[in-house]
Amino acid sequence: MAFQNLRNSYMDIPAVTRIYSTACVATTLAVHLDLVSPLHLYFHPNLIIYKLQLWRIVTTFLFFGSISFSFFFNLIFTYRYCRMLEEGSFRGRSSDFVMMFLFGCLMTTFFGFFVDLLFLGQAFTLMLVYVWSRRNPSLRMNFFGLLNFHAPYLPWVLLGFSMILGNTVLVDLIGISVGHIYYFLEDVFPLQRNGMKILKTPNFLWVFFFQYFKITKTFYKKL
Repeated sequence: MAFQNLRNSYMDIPAVTRIYSTACVATTLAVHLDLVSPLHLYFHPNLIIYKLQLWRIVTTFLFFGSISFSFFFNLIFTYRYCRMLEEGSFRGRSSDFVMMFLFGCLMTTFFGFFVDLLFLGQAFTLMLVYVWSRRNPSLRMNFFGLLNFHAPYLPWVLLGFSMILGNTVLVDLIGISVGHIYYFLEDVFPLQRNGMKILKTPNFLWVFFFQYFKITKTFYKKL
């Protein structure tokens, strides 16, 4: 019974959030158990371009470091805001959510070619936080019981928190920049005079998720 409840809770997590969060946890566990080395995961433009180690484009977004406070902090933030986006403004639009993922990863990778960063997962998390915060402008938030502010200030509060901890703010700035670019292209520019929707979800993503939810629904009926 306990296992079934756990399985049901896991499957209740929206598809994209579930897959991404699971991949992050699995990657970290694989490193922790010495099944794979972080040296094979980090972002390295030369190895990607000249050695065709293309998997690094993906794994750089999946590893948040060894199991520590920083890992759990980043994972919780990633899961929380990814899920709130998927259940909020992207509810019933998983294909559009994946399109945002692809755009965010592409833009973050682009910036990654010009800076010296090994892992880009934290920047991607900040992008998710930024988009969520701009789509919930009136929501009041509390940060560790110390600060009260409206949601759009959350990315900047996190940036300040990184500075206090002595971390590089470059990662946060990239995430905020990518999030703002997506927000402008998706939520601002289409509403301007002579504006248009630039980011269009490919048809194959619509077909894929239609089939995915159809198969999932059929599977649960058989249980």
